[in-house]
Amino acid sequence: MKLVSWNVNGLRAVLKKGFLDFLESEQPDVLCLQETKCLPADVAHVDWPAGYTAVFSAAVKKGYSGTGLISRVAPLQVIAGIGVEEHDQEGRTQTAEFKDFFLVNVYVPNAQNELRRLAYRQRWDEDFCRYLKKLERKKPVVFCGDLNVAHQEIDLARPKANVGNPGFTVEERTGFDRFVAAGFVDTFREFEKGPGHYSWWTYRAGARGKNIGWRIDYFLTSKSFLPRVQRAWIRPEIMGSDHCPVGVEIV
Repeated sequence: MKLVSWNVNGLRAVLKKGFLDFLESEQPDVLCLQETKCLPADVAHVDWPAGYTAVFSAAVKKGYSGTGLISRVAPLQVIAGIGVEEHDQEGRTQTAEFKDFFLVNVYVPNAQNELRRLAYRQRWDEDFCRYLKKLERKKPVVFCGDLNVAHQEIDLARPKANVGNPGFTVEERTGFDRFVAAGFVDTFREFEKGPGHYSWWTYRAGARGKNIGWRIDYFLTSKSFLPRVQRAWIRPEIMGSDHCPVGVEIV
C-alpha cells in the first residue's frame, strides 16, 4: 500500500501545475494533502483519475488551512477534527480508519512570525498527541503531513542560523519529542540517516535550487506498525508547491 503526503499550498493553484498528472503517474493508494485552502465545492468539478475519490476538511476561515484525502482504497470511515473545538475550526486533521490501522492526515499550526502563535502551537501538540494515543488503544496509527517543525539539526540546511525561529524553537522540537516518547517513529530516518534531505524550501533567493531547505513533512507510525513499513522517501523533484511530496510503502 502506497501512502503519500503533500502540502500543496493551495489545491486550486496546484491543479493548474500538473497535479492530476502527478496523481496519475505516482499512483498512490492514499494521497494526503495539506494547506488545500479551499472548500469542497471549489473543487467539486475536478475529474479525479479513475478509481479515486476525494474527501476534504475545510477551515471556517475561507481560503485558509484545510486538508484533503484522495484515495483509491476505501476507508471504513473518515473523521474530521480531533474533538477539540479550538483546533477543529481550522480543518487541520482527517482520520481515515482502515481495517487494521488509522491514517491521520495533519497540517500542524505554524508558530508564525515573532512566535505569536507559539503558545497555541504547544497546546495543539499536547492535544494532538493525546488524540493519537487514544486512537492507538484501538489499532496502530500512521500519521503524516506538514508538522511545521524540523526535529533535529540534520533536518534543516542552516540550523545554527535558525535556532529560535518558527519551526526550530525548543518548544516545537520538544513537541516532536513528545511524539517520539509516546512511541511514534519517524519513518524516513529508519531508512536514511544522512543530511541534505528536505521537503520545504522558501521561495526566496533560489533556495530550492541550492537545496537550502527544511524537512518538516513526515510519516510517523506506531512502533508496533514499523515492521510493515518497507521504505520511505522524499520527492524533491516534484514541483508545484514550496513543499514536495513524501511517502511510505507498507505491507
